[in-house]
Amino acid sequence: MSARKPLARRAQRGLSIIELMVGIVVAMLVGLAAAGSAIVFTAAQRQGIGAGGAGLSASTALAAIKNDVALAGLGFFGDSTYLCEELAFSVAGDVLVDGADFAPVQITAEASGDDVIDVVYADRIESGANVLLKTASDGTSAETQSLLPVEANQAVLLTPADGSGTCLVRTVTAVAASTEDTPQTLTFDNTGKHNQAAFSVAPTFAERDRIALLGELRWNRYLRVAADNTLVLERPMDGNARAVIARNVIGLRAQYGIAAAAAGSTTLEDWQDATGGFAALDAATLPRVRALRLGIVTRSPQKEKPNADGDCEASLAKPELFGVTVEPDVVDDWQCYRYRSTVVVVPLRNLVLGLKS
Repeated sequence: MSARKPLARRAQRGLSIIELMVGIVVAMLVGLAAAGSAIVFTAAQRQGIGAGGAGLSASTALAAIKNDVALAGLGFFGDSTYLCEELAFSVAGDVLVDGADFAPVQITAEASGDDVIDVVYADRIESGANVLLKTASDGTSAETQSLLPVEANQAVLLTPADGSGTCLVRTVTAVAASTEDTPQTLTFDNTGKHNQAAFSVAPTFAERDRIALLGELRWNRYLRVAADNTLVLERPMDGNARAVIARNVIGLRAQYGIAAAAAGSTTLEDWQDATGGFAALDAATLPRVRALRLGIVTRSPQKEKPNADGDCEASLAKPELFGVTVEPDVVDDWQCYRYRSTVVVVPLRNLVLGLKS
C-alpha cells in the first residue's frame, strides 16, 4: 500500500506587531481630529445659541413691553377728554403721587444714557366710564347722578369736570344702590387700598364734577440695571418689587413720537427724547404725544475667538439706538462680542383718542 499523504494545513491569518501599531496610531490621529472638530463645532454652536438666545430674549421682552405700553392711559380718559392733569394717589399708607403733574406714560432720562419708562393704566375694558357727582365730595364718599357700574374693592377716579385740577384715586369699600329718593352712594373708608394716606392738600370736588371707574390700577416701570445688565419690570405699587425680563441688555432707550405744536395737528412729525420741554410731560406737552419708540441693545454672553492675527471680528462697529452710540460694557475687547439692536414703535391709542379738544 502506498503511504497516505498528510492533510494540507489551512493558511493562518493575523496582524504583525508593526501593522497593529500602525493601526493604533491612525485610529488615535482620527480620534484627535474628530475631537478637535467636535470642540470647535460645540463652541460655535454655543456661541450661536448664546447670540440667538439674547436676540430672542430681547424681542420677547420688547413684545411684552409693547403690549403694556399700548394700554397706557386706559381709565384716565372719558368723553374724549383727558380727565386728570394732576394726581393724588396712594397705596396703603404711602403717598406715591402728591398732587403733582401726571401723565399715564412717562420717559425719564438717566445720567447713564438709559431711559426709564413708566406706564399707568386701569385693567377694565370699561375703565374711563364716568358719571357726574350729585353733591360735593371731600373724598370720603360720593353720590352719583346716574349709575356707575362699580363694586366694592374696585378703584375709582374723582376728577374736576374740566380735567384741569387734581384728581384723586379712591377704593370703593361699600356701594349703596340708588332708590327713587336717594342717589347711588359710594363709600371710601380708611380700610381701602387707596384711602389710607394723607396728602399735603386733600382734593375736594364740587357738584357736577366727575367720577370714573378704574377697576384695578396698574403701574409698571421698565428700567435697565447696569450692575448685572438686566432689563427689569418694577412695580412701584408693590414696594418696587422687581422681576428680570431680559439679560445681557446693555442699553434701553425710548422716545416720544410727537405731533407739531400747531393747534389741531394730529400727524406724528418727529421723535423726541425726554429732554427739555419733554423731560416731564404736562398739560402742554402730553397732547402732542402720539406714540412711543422703544429700543434695547443686547450683547452675546460668550466672547468669540480671535482670528489668526489675534484680532476679534465678531463686531466691527459699536451698536447704536436712534442714531446714538451705545457704549459696550466691555472696554478692551468689545469687538469680540456680538450686539443686536431691537426697536419697536407703540401707538398710544388711549392718549390719542382721549386728547382734549
